Amino acid sequence: MQPEQELQETQEAAVATTSVLIKLGQQVTDTWVLSREEETLPSTRPAIVPLALWQQHADQDDLAPWLPSDTELTPELVAELEQTALVAIDFPAFTDGRGYTLARLLRERFGYAGEVRAIGDVLIDQLYYMSRCGFDAMALRADQELEPALNALKAFSVSYQPAVDLDEPLFARRLRER
Repeated sequence: MQPEQELQETQEAAVATTSVLIKLGQQVTDTWVLSREEETLPSTRPAIVPLALWQQHADQDDLAPWLPSDTELTPELVAELEQTALVAIDFPAFTDGRGYTLARLLRERFGYAGEVRAIGDVLIDQLYYMSRCGFDAMALRADQELEPALNALKAFSVSYQPAVDLDEPLFARRLRER
């Protein structure tokens, strides 16, 4: 096998696509490819790449970073992230809830206004809570179905606690409505 062909196959293997992307409560066509390759930029663009690789090539508008769930949001990192229109947050396992905190901090503490996308082990059961924490796009795991996912986003009609999507608790809304 020739080195160029081998490199191309490696790059193609590193690029993962998701079957379903939900953005703002609707299925949309995903124009971004997701690359898990940590050292080589994918040939297909636009691409979501690991944070360290994105930082090396942050001057390229057709790249966006994905953050591991253990990322520490320092003021320096947030200043870098403000330069991109999309930040993806990885859920390595559905039991890892650190991504919810990252999304909420990006939105509430740091005022990030771009797209915050959930990637990785994203299940239907998580979607409603992800939307409350600041995710506006969710790339479902390949075995998850669209219709149940869209229904899950409307599972609850009233929320008691404040969150990114609604900053007042239910009791305060009721007192105000009197």
